Amino acid sequence: MLSDSNARLAAARRLTSRRGRREAGRFLAEGAQAVREALASPGVVVDVFATATALDRHRDLLGPSAVSVSEISERAASALSETMAPQGLIAVCERVDVSLATALDRAPALIVVLVEPNDPGNAGAILRTADAAGADAVVFAGDAVDPYNGKTVRATAGSLFHVDVVLAADPSATVRACRQAGLMTVATSGAAAREIDGLALHQPTAWLFGNEAHGLAEEMIAECDFTARVPVYGRAESLNLAAAAAVCLYASARAQRG
Repeated sequence: MLSDSNARLAAARRLTSRRGRREAGRFLAEGAQAVREALASPGVVVDVFATATALDRHRDLLGPSAVSVSEISERAASALSETMAPQGLIAVCERVDVSLATALDRAPALIVVLVEPNDPGNAGAILRTADAAGADAVVFAGDAVDPYNGKTVRATAGSLFHVDVVLAADPSATVRACRQAGLMTVATSGAAAREIDGLALHQPTAWLFGNEAHGLAEEMIAECDFTARVPVYGRAESLNLAAAAAVCLYASARAQRG
C-alpha cells in the first residue's frame, strides 16, 4: 500500500493530463511566482511539493503554511513538471473557474472572451495582460485550450488567481449574455474598417479574440456590436494575438480610467 505522501504524489502526477485535471477538479501550479499567488488565494492550495533545493531557496515563501509541504526528489519533481527546466516547486490547487453568470453578476467593466484559442502560451500571456490591464474576467469559449494546462498556468505568472476565469461551451451564448449584462461587445479582425481608437471604450466592454491561426468566424463577428482592428503603421502583416490583445485591453483601461 502506498504511504500517504506517495499516494498524494501519485494523485498529483495524474494532474499533468487534461483528463486527470477534469476528473479531480484540481491542477498544478509550478514555480515560485505561481505558488506564491496560489498560497495568497484562500482555500486554493491543497498540497505543495518541493525538492530540497527549492525548500532551501524558498524558505520565506514556504514558511508557516496551512497546507502540507512535502519534500520530493528531483526525479519526482520532473514527473510533475511540463517544462524542460523544472523549478522543483509545485502546488496542487483546486480549480478557480467560476460560471459566466457569476462573473457577469459582479458588474465587470472589462472582459476578455477568447474564442477557441489553441496555443496555451498565448492564452496564458493574454490572461496575464488582462490582469495587468485591470480586466475582471477571461472567458475561454468553445473548443478552447485548457486554462489549467501547465504551460498556460506558467504563462499567467500567477494572474490565473487574480481574475475570474470562465469556461463557456457556447461562444454565441457568451456574447449574448455579455450584451444582456450591459457590456459593449467588440470583435477583433484585421479586416475591419473601424480602428479601435474610434470606439467609445469608456463603457463596460467585452473584447472578443479568435483562434491564433484563423481569427474569429464571420458568424461570431456578426454577434457583436462592433468589429475593430488594431492599426498597423509599419510594414508588418499583422500583430500576433497576444500583442493585439494587449493593445486593445490597454486602450479600454486608459479610457475607463479617464
